[in-house]
Amino acid sequence: MSAAPRDAVTIFAIDGLPEIHPGDDLAALLGDALEGTLEHGDILVITSKIVSKAEGRIVEASDREAAITAETRRVVASREHAAGTTRIVETHTGLVMAAAGVDASNVPEGTVALLPVDPDASARALATALRARLGFDVGVILSDTFGRPWRDGQTDVAIGAAGLRVVDDLRGSTDTQGRVLEVTVPAIADELAGAADLVKGKAAGRPVAVVRGLGRYVAGLDAPGASRLIRSAELDMFRLGSDEAHAQGRAEGYDEGYAAGFEEGSAEGTPGEHP
Repeated sequence: MSAAPRDAVTIFAIDGLPEIHPGDDLAALLGDALEGTLEHGDILVITSKIVSKAEGRIVEASDREAAITAETRRVVASREHAAGTTRIVETHTGLVMAAAGVDASNVPEGTVALLPVDPDASARALATALRARLGFDVGVILSDTFGRPWRDGQTDVAIGAAGLRVVDDLRGSTDTQGRVLEVTVPAIADELAGAADLVKGKAAGRPVAVVRGLGRYVAGLDAPGASRLIRSAELDMFRLGSDEAHAQGRAEGYDEGYAAGFEEGSAEGTPGEHP
């Protein structure tokens, strides 16, 4: 049998993890399930739902919309359809996603799962405990499912990370033609989250996968987490949905026009009252 390619990457899901309940020591349960399996430089991709369960982020929700509202910092876009209204929102941690990540799947009837309060801190706690138990370095990614602008379907992305470089900043290096790369910054943590979901699956009861062969991205626990991947408002070219941007522009234009007319003594109406 021929040897594996030098840059081969292996991704496999982990079986044997029990159902997670509020208050469970998730790091210990992971360590037990992974005993004898992990190697130095491995990266664990963990579905954020089991972290939410362990942290008690499962709440009763007779009104899922109210739970979404409570987790929302601002509404980015909304659209009504036959089944109700879909809201794309910014969460209190800065993530922009549908329904603030509030999820009713794989939780008891009448409850919903909320995202971890601080996904990077959760990932760092798990990475710290696992490194102490194993005696070598591993990286940890917490993943969740996102839609994408301009693209159909969904993929998992990293909402929390610890112990690895979440991006590979190639700016300043050269391509194969000797040209300097100016904007190339692969989102390593997101790429790994999406790849790992191919073996975890949504309904297979396998919420953890191991990525092996990319130890070069494993780093210290002080490396920036997945929040590094959130684009700042100043650089975001698509800060609002199209309807929301139109409404905001119309309101601002009306107020500016009113102010100009008021200064000339010819305005009617009140600022902010838009016909």
